[in-house]
Amino acid sequence: MIRKASAAWRGTGRDGEGALSSQSGVLNETPYSFKTRFEDQPGTNPEELIAAAHAGCFTMALAFALQREGFTPTELSTEAAVSLDQDGAGFRITRSALTLRARVPGLSEAKFREVAEAAEKTCPVSRVLNAEITLDALLED
Repeated sequence: MIRKASAAWRGTGRDGEGALSSQSGVLNETPYSFKTRFEDQPGTNPEELIAAAHAGCFTMALAFALQREGFTPTELSTEAAVSLDQDGAGFRITRSALTLRARVPGLSEAKFREVAEAAEKTCPVSRVLNAEITLDALLED
């Protein structure tokens, strides 16, 4: 399975503007810029999208893990807080903190922690945060 998204950018890093689009159409020329990334102007940014992907992936992984254990959650709610920090001359994502609130009838606290920790380790987005990155770059006129 391959999922795609694209980014377009016009102008300089600080004063330019870009747009993000996704294969599904959920993002369709969604604006992003220095101001949406570092100054909380309306729009999105890569870290927010990574946080949404991490929260969604982990929560679904947990739902499947609970199902395998014979439990049906009433509700799973996860927030991911992604930290972008200065790293030398650039920046890097240093942390993704998941905060989970769950309602799962009949599940003990110990089993809940066991299943949640395993789900975090097997969530594909958790795993990609340390993945090898490849680049196929082409400069067009």
